[in-house]
Amino acid sequence: MNRKQLSLILLAFVLLGGLGLWLRSRDAATYRASTGQMGQKVLGEFDVNAVARVVIRKGTNSLTLAQKDDRWVVAERADYPANFTEVGETLRKLWDLKVVQPIAGPLGPSALERLELNPDATNNPATVVELLDKDGKALRTLLLGKQHRRQPANPSPFGGDEGWPDGRYVMLRGGAANGASVVSETFSNLEPRPESWLNRDFFKVEKPRTIAVAYPDAPTNSWKMTRASETNDWTLADLQPDEKLDPSKVSGLGSVLSWPSFEDVVVGQEPAALGLDQPISIEIETTEGFRYQLRAAQKGTEEKYHLMVDVTADFPKERTPGADEKPEDKEKLDKEFKEKTEKLAEKLRNEKALAGRVFLVSKWTLDSVLKKRADFLQAATPAEKPAATSSEPAPPPDPVEATLEPASPDNEEE
Repeated sequence: MNRKQLSLILLAFVLLGGLGLWLRSRDAATYRASTGQMGQKVLGEFDVNAVARVVIRKGTNSLTLAQKDDRWVVAERADYPANFTEVGETLRKLWDLKVVQPIAGPLGPSALERLELNPDATNNPATVVELLDKDGKALRTLLLGKQHRRQPANPSPFGGDEGWPDGRYVMLRGGAANGASVVSETFSNLEPRPESWLNRDFFKVEKPRTIAVAYPDAPTNSWKMTRASETNDWTLADLQPDEKLDPSKVSGLGSVLSWPSFEDVVVGQEPAALGLDQPISIEIETTEGFRYQLRAAQKGTEEKYHLMVDVTADFPKERTPGADEKPEDKEKLDKEFKEKTEKLAEKLRNEKALAGRVFLVSKWTLDSVLKKRADFLQAATPAEKPAATSSEPAPPPDPVEATLEPASPDNEEE
């Protein structure tokens, strides 16, 4: 081996060694950059209390949650109150969202499509979440992609086992170029569905004293029930002598509409178009002075009702002490009366806010009150048939042949 060949070999070793060192350094740098992102906040540092509007978009669907008069409302439902707890919890999760696994970038169009991080995709577009301040300035914009799924340790040999969601692919718009990551939150609630964000607090009938239901198209089905107190029996107005209430059928009236619920708030439709110009009328008065006037109507053959609620109340604002009330008893009773009055006033304030709205409720919600008058009566028992009678005269008895006894010798004429 001559000197020239030896020099070439040494040069080759140097070049290979240098290349190896460069590759090792590059991999180490990449590793340091990747592991440096793990545990960091996806949205970085920002003032979560400055968020005054949340816009969620996916494809052509959009939802806006906004702060208005110190409360969160759903803009697409005519500013109906939003679920404050859910909005607050979602903002907290977004603010504290941390990277679990960074995704090396930049990501090309095919990778963005595969991870569902392209908001303009025709199929499976990304969900866009914008956090804006009171002036409409975007504080942060996050793209939510497909859910990350944990594969089972022992997959089924028959296939079809896709694991279970344990996170989601996300990407911060305006951050590192197409830098995506996996987070531990699935954010299944972050969808532009207005009905999912509504405050579900509704009216609640307590201690009903009078219930009246009027059917405009069938007056004979209308009815009115009353009772003097919670412990008294219900009585039906205009009960006829040949009618009798069935106790088992009226026993549930004491808890009627005690926990009603609604599915959605209807906007953009006139009440008359929903049948609420000639509705079924429901009036309920309670022993505490609340009066509920409800209007319910079905649209076509749907198993749902459109419902309007109007609530008023008249309850004592001051307590009248007893004649022989002791001072120590008066203080206790005054405190209890005040607490009860404050609760009733708050209940009235919350339920009066429902006025003017149209709610979509399930048929099941109103089944307990939308009964017909005959539903409360005992079934009529068939009358016993009288014994059969005939107008024809009874036939004469069968003739009996006369028999002559022989004359006694003592009575024989001589």
